[in-house]
Amino acid sequence: MEIKINDDFDIKKIVDSGQCFRPKEISSGVFRFIVGENILHISGGDGVFNVDCSADDWERVWKNYFDLATNYASIRRDIEAFAAGKPYEKILLDSANFGKGIRILRQEPFEMLISFIISQRKNIPAIRSSVERICARFGRRVDEVHLFPRVEEFTDDLTGLGLAYRKDYIRDALNKVSSNAIDLEALKNFSDVELVEELKLIRGVGDKVANCVALFAYNRVNRAPVDVWIKRAIDEDFNGENIFDAFDKNAGILQQYVFYHKRSNR
Repeated sequence: MEIKINDDFDIKKIVDSGQCFRPKEISSGVFRFIVGENILHISGGDGVFNVDCSADDWERVWKNYFDLATNYASIRRDIEAFAAGKPYEKILLDSANFGKGIRILRQEPFEMLISFIISQRKNIPAIRSSVERICARFGRRVDEVHLFPRVEEFTDDLTGLGLAYRKDYIRDALNKVSSNAIDLEALKNFSDVELVEELKLIRGVGDKVANCVALFAYNRVNRAPVDVWIKRAIDEDFNGENIFDAFDKNAGILQQYVFYHKRSNR
């Protein structure tokens, strides 16, 4: 099926943006995304894309997943206005232009929680490797892929997955989620601050991981996680100022542009 998207949308940049660990390019120009039990293959560019799902599934699953109700071109114009006349105007405009096409995916909360616990002190290829090992061991197989496992599909055997000390953090997350001590569905109704603080009740979940989950699972786009790359940008490019706090609304989208630009030009 052919679809048209009249806004910023670059599949490869989305896959490489650091917000997701399972989407991948499976052949030249063809990308695979997985949401729950839904698997999508998508290719194309310049506003015209080919997808292998039904029109109903595109409307039901994928339009929301790709955050297509949000106008990212408009947000880039807001960034231009915010940056105008500031000492860091050029770096922000360069970041927004370089990252044009990135969108904040609306991903599964449990998958994001486990994935970003794994992300601590790991590079993106290593995170992807651990996530895929988890899926291969615990996830159900559908077509050519293993799905991300549900909480009840995990066992206590977390060895051989490249997790190291993070095993204890994941066990605590599994215990809290399975017992409903942390209700990931109910968190959708929490304020941003309450959401982050609730996630931080899980062992090993600090500000960075909690804000990543808030941004990439709950679409709290005014949350801007500060990882090593964003800290470096704040120190090196913004004279120690957290400009994301100043930008406020859609700070998480600005963060993605800066993160992608900084990491790609390291």
